[in-house]
Amino acid sequence: MTGNILDISPDAPRVAILGRPNVGKSTLFNRLVGRRLALVDDQPGVTRDRREGAARLFDLEFVAVDTAGFEDGSDESLSGRMRAQTEAAAAAATVALLVYDARAGVTPLDEHFATWLRRRGVPLVLVANKAEGLQAETGINEGHALGLGEPVGLSAEHGLGLADLYQALKPHLEPEGEPATDETDAQTPEDAAAELPEDEEAAAPEGPLKLAIVGRPNAGKSTLINRLLGEQRLVTGPEAGITRDSIAIDWEWTGRDGVARPVRLVDTAGLRKRAKVTEKVERLAAADSKLAIDFAEVVVLLLDSTLGLESQDLRIADQVLSEGRALIIALNKWDAAHDQSKLFQGVKKALEDGLSQVKGVPLLTCSGATGKGLDALIEAAFETRARWSRRVSTGALNRWFEAALDRNPPPAPKGTRIKLRYVTQVATRPPSFVVFGNRTDALPASWQRYLANSLADDLDFRGLPIRLNFRGGKNPFKRD
Repeated sequence: MTGNILDISPDAPRVAILGRPNVGKSTLFNRLVGRRLALVDDQPGVTRDRREGAARLFDLEFVAVDTAGFEDGSDESLSGRMRAQTEAAAAAATVALLVYDARAGVTPLDEHFATWLRRRGVPLVLVANKAEGLQAETGINEGHALGLGEPVGLSAEHGLGLADLYQALKPHLEPEGEPATDETDAQTPEDAAAELPEDEEAAAPEGPLKLAIVGRPNAGKSTLINRLLGEQRLVTGPEAGITRDSIAIDWEWTGRDGVARPVRLVDTAGLRKRAKVTEKVERLAAADSKLAIDFAEVVVLLLDSTLGLESQDLRIADQVLSEGRALIIALNKWDAAHDQSKLFQGVKKALEDGLSQVKGVPLLTCSGATGKGLDALIEAAFETRARWSRRVSTGALNRWFEAALDRNPPPAPKGTRIKLRYVTQVATRPPSFVVFGNRTDALPASWQRYLANSLADDLDFRGLPIRLNFRGGKNPFKRD
């Protein structure tokens, strides 16, 4: 998944989970947040970016931060850039969990990492993970040699030893004399939102804009998000496929009106053609990206301007629209594009041909490297969400419906008239409508497309996935 959506105060304590590769940091993170948010595999080095999630351990509430395994390497190398993310997580932590593998015992890299953390003065809790079974006892005892106090033996995979971890964390997370608060019954923004009135125009819902950035590998997704945030929050570089987990980051965007609006940005792994995906980790990353699409409100499909539009981009766009998400397509690296006017018109024409089910998907240009066009992109995302979330009053909807029937009445197959009575909007996000009448199963697909296109053009749903269904039967509003 893309991240835990529990709302936590910015002042909430942070628990950074640190250690060398493949000691079970992501498994412990998933255990603390109560969901499988981070990718887990036996292969070392799966985690590269730091991931945050709202965590709860009995009555302790905090932000858990998963990090990449600590490895040596030059600052310019991938391992060096990953290490910089781990250093940032440690610097911002209220307390750090230094995790090592109890079955493997303390290794020289564990000792190096412990020394590195001790020099930074970060409050530490030593965790001996994978401590199930008698074979782990020796490794737990070896932890004393690190000079970080009593190791907490636990099994993140099986949920063993969490009570001991609670006792070790409590002094760091719960100030003396101040009981931990229990907000499990607090109303969430989703619970508090009133139901939309059926017969009135409804404004876009309040709350963070859930914005997922997707695309092929090396399209510049992480670079673009770093530019929006104004910091090197995500690992980037020339290597394709750096991002594996879908990373959710809460952020505020200030528009031209000076109002700060909350955004939940989601960076995703690059999506390649299915036939080219052979490694298990890449399959897991692709599944995580697809799940991020499901939970997004607006999805930005990022294209590399230097490569143009490819068939894989159309497949991703089709997937987004099929899930009913609002879609924006952005040509990234626009500063490096050649013959920009020809490129833009060519991509626009290819989208019209390749996305025949939805016409008018917004197409913008931007540069994650320079920041040009990013404000326009976010502004378009908010505007698109507002239209995607809009409910049209029944009166306005049926006035449009009558005009659409007058312009192009439904055909009469075999001389038998098809009577369409009325239309109603049954849902938003995506906009969904039902047309009632008799013999609706005889309506040709071409006329159904006419009505859907007319609805999109006339009622400002152009570029959005629309659900338009036809239902036969008696008009419930007609009296006998």
